[in-house]
Amino acid sequence: MKIPTSLTSAVRSTLLGSLALTAFGSLAALAQEAAPAVADAAAAAAPTVDKGDTAWMMISSVLVLFMIVPGLALFYGGLVRAKNVLSVLMQCTGIAAVVMVIWVFYGYSFAFGGGTSPYWGGLGKVFLSGVTPASVAATFTKGVGIPEYVFICFQMTFAAITPALIIGAFAERIKFSATILFVILWVTFVYFPIAHMVWDANGLIFGWGALDFAGGTVVHINAGIAGLVGALLVGKRAGLGRDMMAPHSMPFTMIGAAILWVGWFGFNAGSALEANGTATLAMINTFTATAGAIIAWVGIEALARKTASMLGAASGVVAGLVAVTPAAGTIGPVGAIFLGAIASVICYYMVAVVKPKLGYDDSLDVFGVHGIGGIIGAIGTGIFTSTTLGGVGYAGEVTMGAQVIVQIKAVLVTLVWSGVGSFILFKIVDVVVGLRPTAEAESIGLDLTSHGEAAYHN
Repeated sequence: MKIPTSLTSAVRSTLLGSLALTAFGSLAALAQEAAPAVADAAAAAAPTVDKGDTAWMMISSVLVLFMIVPGLALFYGGLVRAKNVLSVLMQCTGIAAVVMVIWVFYGYSFAFGGGTSPYWGGLGKVFLSGVTPASVAATFTKGVGIPEYVFICFQMTFAAITPALIIGAFAERIKFSATILFVILWVTFVYFPIAHMVWDANGLIFGWGALDFAGGTVVHINAGIAGLVGALLVGKRAGLGRDMMAPHSMPFTMIGAAILWVGWFGFNAGSALEANGTATLAMINTFTATAGAIIAWVGIEALARKTASMLGAASGVVAGLVAVTPAAGTIGPVGAIFLGAIASVICYYMVAVVKPKLGYDDSLDVFGVHGIGGIIGAIGTGIFTSTTLGGVGYAGEVTMGAQVIVQIKAVLVTLVWSGVGSFILFKIVDVVVGLRPTAEAESIGLDLTSHGEAAYHN
């Protein structure tokens, strides 16, 4: 707008002021209109935290804790002799407590600290630095998150149960101090790096496109090979093949197996990180794979030995659960039945035929069930995920053959990393505190000699 030159300076000043006020008012109005739009855009970009997802993940975390104590503790405790039952219960309890503290101090950071290394997560979240009740962890759905604290708790229970699985391989013949020291070293140098490699977006194995829904490599193969190495280095139980070493309480073992099955729904269905359709798929697969494995184990046992034992059924429970763990969210319910049954038959063969022939003393069949079952499950995931076999299908243009190759690579990396790392760490522990108690302590029993108490008083 042009102001006529004939107007006085006062009038011109008044008009200019009016124009300035009008322009300012227009800009203010535009700003007020734009502010809600900016706020809406920011809100849309922030992940949505749903109370239902949060509640489900809190329950899942507690279910996995339920697997450790009392589940795994009772399962293992029933399988050893009466004089060693408390030592196994104490080892499971002690391991869980120690790993939970380590997880908060630095384990979560090493696994999921936000670092870009393919092998570890860095130091960004040591002592849970920067984590608050308002912090959000991503899920598998874009724009959906869960409170970071619940993700930390969920992953913490996985970190706690994995080393507890290992002790079954050399139960009844290792010092409590050696167990705890080994676990501290093992989770630091073996578990946390493998968890990062497999489950973190920057991880080596994650980048390959390997499928491991709930921990076939991270938990079962990892623990299984570590258990085998430990069994070989610790040596056989005194009197093996001469003394009676039957399980002292099959009811304990069956109760433990049942608790493991119930808790495993948190383990598998919880790994969806949301209460959604994928969680329900993992849920039904946890039913069907386990059922197929029980039938297969009991069936082959009945054919081979003319009896179907409770120990066989309990072993089938664990074999099926282990096998379906990496596949729970990607295969179909019928495929899960076959995967569980296949794993169960192979695990039975490893436990009943291969182990006696080779002569190693894997006391509670950690490698035979968790290691072998985990391998079958991990490779089987690459097969049964195919839509032609009832699975959800592969990402992009990936074929079954290509996926199976990636799965095998993930298995091999886990076997080598955990196998070599465990060997070195067992040797270190042996030098520092010694792995094995005295022959006299073993003969009396670890309950009395290591913990000063007895499970039963006649």
